[in-house]
Amino acid sequence: MYRNTTFAALVLAGAALPAASALAAPPPGKTLYDDNCAACHQASGKGVKGAYPALAGAPLVQGDAKPLLSIVLNGKNEMPGFKDDLTDADLAGLLTYARTSWGNKGKAITPAEVAAARRRK
Repeated sequence: MYRNTTFAALVLAGAALPAASALAAPPPGKTLYDDNCAACHQASGKGVKGAYPALAGAPLVQGDAKPLLSIVLNGKNEMPGFKDDLTDADLAGLLTYARTSWGNKGKAITPAEVAAARRRK
């Protein structure tokens, strides 16, 4: 009986629960970036010199969203387009992650901006 009471007290005190940081979700868009972009542009956003451009510090990533959206939706050179693979919300999250990671100072992209870019082609 004493053992069950002690166990219950520990559980109620939170001793048996994982730390909150272990349960923290990754930043929005990070998982999509990791799944779709990191193989070429690297998890660090530094790219591969001579093969895949860096996203970290890149004016294209941080500047006007229209050219970036066009490239990501339609592809360019070796990069595939993602217009048929990811939703507006998914692309907005992924691009916002890239625009605000690795020291980048870009503004968030909304699903409405992605939808408008899809219509422009």
